[in-house]
This record gives sequence, C-alpha cells and structure tokens, in this order.
Amino acid sequence: MYPLIRNRRLRASASIRRLVRETIITPDDFLVPLFVVEGKGVKEEIPSMPNYYRMSLDHIEKEVKTLWDMGLCAVLLFVKVPDGLKDNKGSEAINPDGLMQRAIKTVKNACPEMLVMTDVALDPFSSYGHDGIVADGQILNDETNEVLAEMSVSHATAGADFVAPSDMMDGRILTIREALEDEGFTNTGIMSYSAKYASAFYGPFRDALDSAPVAIKNVPKDKKTYQMDSANRFEAIRETQMDIDEGADIVMVKPGLAYLDIVREIRNEVDVPVAVYQVSGEYAMLKAAAEKGWLDHDAVMLEQLLAIKRAGANIIASYFAKDMVKLIS
Repeated sequence: MYPLIRNRRLRASASIRRLVRETIITPDDFLVPLFVVEGKGVKEEIPSMPNYYRMSLDHIEKEVKTLWDMGLCAVLLFVKVPDGLKDNKGSEAINPDGLMQRAIKTVKNACPEMLVMTDVALDPFSSYGHDGIVADGQILNDETNEVLAEMSVSHATAGADFVAPSDMMDGRILTIREALEDEGFTNTGIMSYSAKYASAFYGPFRDALDSAPVAIKNVPKDKKTYQMDSANRFEAIRETQMDIDEGADIVMVKPGLAYLDIVREIRNEVDVPVAVYQVSGEYAMLKAAAEKGWLDHDAVMLEQLLAIKRAGANIIASYFAKDMVKLIS
C-alpha cells in the first residue's frame, strides 16, 4: 500500500494535529491539593515543593476563589496539625472545630460550588506518623477503621462532598460507607485510594505536613505493612474491586507516572471513575530539573499529564494544576 498510506499527513501542521488529537487536557481534569495550617496571614513555601504553599484559612479562602476563576472545580484538603494536638488515636481528627472541619467550611463559604474532597487518614494527627493506631508492635486495622469512619462523618457534617480514605486499611470503605449511611449522609461520596503503593516518591508531601513515620520499638519506620508492594500488579486490581464492592464511588492509583501500567489495568477492569495522584516527588523532580535548566518545565509537565490521562485517568490530583491551566489557556 505504501506510499498510498502516509501517516505523516495527519502530523503535517499544528491544525491537523489538533484536529485528530486523541487526548486533551482541560481544567475539568484536575483535583487541586491544598495544604492548610493554623494561624492568620500564613503562606509558607514548602522547601521541597517549590512554588507550593501551606496556607492559613484566610489565604485558603482567596486561593479557592482564584482556582474557581481559573476553571478549576475541585480541591483535596490536607491539614498540618500542631504537634501538641497529636496522639496515637488521632483524637484531633474528629474534633468538630478542628482545622480540617474549619477548612471545609471556609472553602464552602468562599466558593459554594467548589467540590471539596478531604483526606481521611490518621498520619497527620498521629504522634507516630502512621495511618493507623499503633499497639503491641502493630498497626491496628479494625480499630483504625472505626476512627476513620468517625472522621468521615465529621467531614461530611462540616460540608465535605467526598471523603478520600488514603490509609489502606482493609475493609475501611465498607466501615465508612455504613457510618455515612447511618448518619444520613447518603449523598457524600467516597474516593478511595485503592491502589496506594509504599513509594519513595512521598517525601516532599511528608515534609509539607510533618507526617513522616517515626521509629517505634518493634514497629517498622515505613508503611509497607499496609501500603502496597511496588512490585505487585494483580493485587491492585483485587484491592480496587474490593473497594468498589464496599461502596467506593471513585478509585485512585497513587503514585502516578511510575504506575501507569496499573492505571491502565484498573481502567480496563472497572466502570467507575479512576483518579491518579501525581505525587510530590514527581512534582519536585521536575521543578528541580527545570531550575537547573536540564528540562523544559512546561513541555515535560504537559507530556507527563497527557501520559496520565492517556493511561486512563478521569481525574488527576496534581500540584501542577494551576501551572497547567495557565499553559493551556
């Protein structure tokens, strides 16, 4: 057939490339992570995440209005809890006047249409930096789930649209779903971190929230007893399907770029929306390389985000969201 068929005809100009492009990034693809701290007038750059900030509630109020004006319609909230409020059971997590609960209300008051998702895990509230209660050299599963369910109800009461359990405890989606139903929050959604791997890419995030696990007698300093082994593929499908069966509305793969094979596997298997978290380490690497002049920041950012969406993501949680929207607009 050659030369009757020439594939390059569809690449010959910018206009034809735009016309036949298979994957397109829009502001509607993004979930914007926000880091919240106590205080007033606080906007602290995170050293390991250049141009990303921890913000007090007054700045969060301004930020969500800016995001909305840019066309971004969803945020994912994380809180940095003062050390004095941390304990082994994450008691502050269920404080109705806690920082997370006030952050939810702040966002909803500032921008009622903004979709608010909230992190549900004990590590920001734990004196040990683990996602669960620590006892007898173990991270307790079922006891942790009960606290996660209380957290979720507290967030829903404050006005959260979705709760996002990021802990990887077994059975927590069902426990949370039943608790929400029992309290009348039938319309509160669950975005489950279904395939969250024990990754080395989380370092800058833990810097941002001061939530890295600490050494405890007989307890590993890592999270490998509950987060997934990076070597495993089929386990991710099992984990994801179980979360859907337990009531998850959206499932997530975390991290992003190193796990795009997992994203595609899950996208092929399930019918619910699939989210991907492009994590802090991925963000920091590009920022550092671009600062050195080794990579073209915008070109690589676009290529990475296209790869995530092309792999099957419906939703991308990314610290690049604002940069990307500025670029495509």
